[in-house]
Amino acid sequence: MRVSILGTLRTARRLLAGLKRRIWRPAFVEAGVRRLTFHLADEGDVQFAEWLHAVSAEPVITQAKVDFFKRFIRTGDLAIDIGAHEGDTTVPMALAAGREGTVLAIDPNPFVFKVLAENAGLNLTKTHIIPLNFAAACDDADYIFASGDPSFINGGIVGYSHNRAGNTRYRFTVPGKNLARFLNEHYGDLLDRLTFIKIDVEGYDKEVLRNLSGILAQYRPVVVAECFGELTRRERGELFHALADHEYRVFSLAEHEPWLGRPSPAGVDTLRELGEQDMSVHTHFDLMGIPMEKR
Repeated sequence: MRVSILGTLRTARRLLAGLKRRIWRPAFVEAGVRRLTFHLADEGDVQFAEWLHAVSAEPVITQAKVDFFKRFIRTGDLAIDIGAHEGDTTVPMALAAGREGTVLAIDPNPFVFKVLAENAGLNLTKTHIIPLNFAAACDDADYIFASGDPSFINGGIVGYSHNRAGNTRYRFTVPGKNLARFLNEHYGDLLDRLTFIKIDVEGYDKEVLRNLSGILAQYRPVVVAECFGELTRRERGELFHALADHEYRVFSLAEHEPWLGRPSPAGVDTLRELGEQDMSVHTHFDLMGIPMEKR
């Protein structure tokens, strides 16, 4: 009898929790923007527009982060930031490429895109950023963008990765474009200068890499992607092979000081190489793919 009562109580709690999730919906809040100035040793004063979302991490632009990108992005190069958010990696990438270079900054979230577009309009003597408001996808179509936050601090395309229901509770439709075709049609004249791609799209990274397979094979950019925490073991393997099958070596950035915006201690700067079996060592981390001929 005791077991039966406990089972009934657990069932009741689960039902109540599910009912609460359906009934209680926090309100959308439009976040503001404020202007920050970062003083860098080499680049001087760098302006940055910060998105004032209630749970947004405070952005920090450091010389160490810019120098990290300078290792892979030369003055005049093309770089692409997919899932650019407010531009906290876009701006350091653009400082590395310089005014003569180009950074394509892509994000489908209209609420953060306005901040990304503002950052594209700053530092015009030092950077050249082109903001693009669509989802990097495999087809020209509408996609469901979803987030676990009612004010959309983060989010991604639904249906391509294992994900908890709570992470897709708040939804709206966004336009998507076949990214490889878009790049060839609109920026084909710049692709010979493509040296770096960053991807952070909440578990959709492997699909983006698959779409860009021809570009990876032809132009051989260095790639940084996110191994999203909710990915299954199979999906982690797919992400690994999306790079390794194109003769890329895969490295962890989980504890890499320059990637985190901090100088390497005592001049030590090492990357840990990963095999497919290592993709679950960290739950959620960034990884780097470097063409075998470049390292």
